[in-house]
Amino acid sequence: MTKSFALLFQMKRTKALPNGNAPIYLRITIDSERVEIATKRNAPPDKWNNTAQKVMGNTEDARSVNSHLKTIEQKAYEIYREMIERKIPITAQTFKDRMNGIEEEVVCRMLIPIFEDHNRQVEALVGKEYAPATAIRYQTTIKHVKNFLKWKYKVSDINIQDLDHEFVTSLEFYLRTVRHCNNNSAVKYIKNLKKIIHICVANNWLVRSPFINYKTKIKEVIRDFLSREELDLISEKRFVSERLNQVRDVFLFSCYTGLAYADVNKLKRSEISTGIDSQKWIFTTRQKTDTASRIPLLPVALELLKKYEDYPSCINEGKLLPVLSNQKMNAYLKEIADVCGIQKELTFHIARHTFATTVTLANGVSIESISKMLGHKNIRTTQHYAKILDSTVSRDMDMLRGKMEEKKSTVLNKITNQ
Repeated sequence: MTKSFALLFQMKRTKALPNGNAPIYLRITIDSERVEIATKRNAPPDKWNNTAQKVMGNTEDARSVNSHLKTIEQKAYEIYREMIERKIPITAQTFKDRMNGIEEEVVCRMLIPIFEDHNRQVEALVGKEYAPATAIRYQTTIKHVKNFLKWKYKVSDINIQDLDHEFVTSLEFYLRTVRHCNNNSAVKYIKNLKKIIHICVANNWLVRSPFINYKTKIKEVIRDFLSREELDLISEKRFVSERLNQVRDVFLFSCYTGLAYADVNKLKRSEISTGIDSQKWIFTTRQKTDTASRIPLLPVALELLKKYEDYPSCINEGKLLPVLSNQKMNAYLKEIADVCGIQKELTFHIARHTFATTVTLANGVSIESISKMLGHKNIRTTQHYAKILDSTVSRDMDMLRGKMEEKKSTVLNKITNQ
């Protein structure tokens, strides 16, 4: 909270009194912001020394004025020290008010109530501005913060004025060690807390954010996806259990459309329409980000929709596919992986990666088109999904090799004909 702080006594010669004296003011400068306070003392202009900031001479009047100015200076430094120690937000105006005996009541704001109020607002906006998972993440974050306060400080709450860089780094240490969070989980929890701190700063409850000079970084996670062979293996497998066949079909639909679980689960007939190419497209909005997603339906996806066109549960629930809960889908997918001999940990989200990598990128679809179909706001997000495959590199290098061979032949022909 330390700020630049300077005091300067000045004589206002333009405000001369009838007796010829001029009033003396104290100029206070805090972070380039200035205010002035009347000292209620005056002196002859020819006796004032700007450099020494005092009245020259050894008269009783001179000594009295200089003593008063010294008292004011000491008072100013004492108030500044007190405001820093009590972590009271310091501005030129608040400092001037305290010098004049006007003390604004300092409201003690605690972190947990502010965090809880934020979480209540997020929960109220679930389905409008936030996904249910977002509300859950903030609830998990506040739980971690509460446990950290007990672990580190033996308290249930903390004044936001006591939050500093050490608090943030200690919380990160706690998440990584005591809670055994991986790097990206710890970073996300810290990021959630940072949002609460930004609210405090925006409301002028905090002058300085404890996150200044704090840096951390999300590490790229190598995400699994199904190869062409693995995708065909699952597609061609016929399971004894009808439930496994249904789960496989929904999973394959996501592999060929790139839709996340939540978006497949809410997909309705009204979201299937004719696109610009007179073919069937999905026109939907992603639940997670509320961004538009436009996806041309590939033949496999169309066949899967047709298969469940008259399925009772789909008709009754107004859905296109018989989607189970995410937890059950993932449980059945692990069973499917075992039956098919696939060693990867099969989860529903792998379907989205498979669409981005095996179905589209490996077949020459541009990263820009993939990004639009996935409903990403930033193409950098798409790059995390769409890995550059060896086959893609090989294909591109073959094209380059061919061009270089053509150029080589041209050069040789020219040399030969010379």
